[in-house]
Amino acid sequence: MRLRIDLAYDGGDFRGWATQPELRTVQAALTTALTTVLRLPEGSLQVTCAGRTDAGVHARGQVAHVDVPEDPRLERLDVLARRLNGVLDRDVRVHRLTVAPAGFDARFAALWRRYAYRIVDDPARVDPLTRNHVLAWPRALDVAAMDQAARSLVGLHDFAAFCKHREGATTIRTLLAFDWRRADDGLVVGHVQADAFCHSMVRALVGCMIAIGEARKEPAWAAEILTGRRRDPGVVVVPPHGLTLEEVAYPPDAELAARVAQTAARRTTPEA
Repeated sequence: MRLRIDLAYDGGDFRGWATQPELRTVQAALTTALTTVLRLPEGSLQVTCAGRTDAGVHARGQVAHVDVPEDPRLERLDVLARRLNGVLDRDVRVHRLTVAPAGFDARFAALWRRYAYRIVDDPARVDPLTRNHVLAWPRALDVAAMDQAARSLVGLHDFAAFCKHREGATTIRTLLAFDWRRADDGLVVGHVQADAFCHSMVRALVGCMIAIGEARKEPAWAAEILTGRRRDPGVVVVPPHGLTLEEVAYPPDAELAARVAQTAARRTTPEA
């Protein structure tokens, strides 16, 4: 029986999603809670998420799945969700627990993931209460220039210039949306949406946008970096605490299996 888990967490005290020996991670915390509540042997469950967040990155709309044995306790999933939250620490919450439809896979069935990065660029507006979720930047940013540069990167591209290299892993992604705006409270907020992201991609993109927002680089520089397909020393990977996974979207139930097959296919760019 496959369960879908919708959850949120403050990533500040986690060393990312993926289980690591002797380190506190979201995957390990959730797996331990599930095995405890369901009274299953340690190591019998494997929890898979939609997006493996790095250390310090938060999530408001993370999705995961887990395969569990049939059990009468699963007839009341709302009760099970409450029991999980009773076991979990307060910096991670299960919002919803449901039986996953046939073909559902939290990672491979996802259509897209959307992240937000929040920056305060005015010292007078720095709020100590949000210091763990908003990047305090000491210089004013030109949001219009950042937005112009961000929109130039939308589409199917090889994002090797913005990804940490991993042997055998593709860096081809479809950036569905990327924009910047100044919110009513003065925060500079970037939203980036893609079918998937490679390691450190979002934080590298934000670092590129900050260089443009400070007028150290022109908006066209972002597209130049992209076409170069290699890491540029001018692109700084920003700290993780300003980044939040906001939302993950899936196709209708009847299209889940087809989406999984499509995601598993090797990606190529039009140029390739």
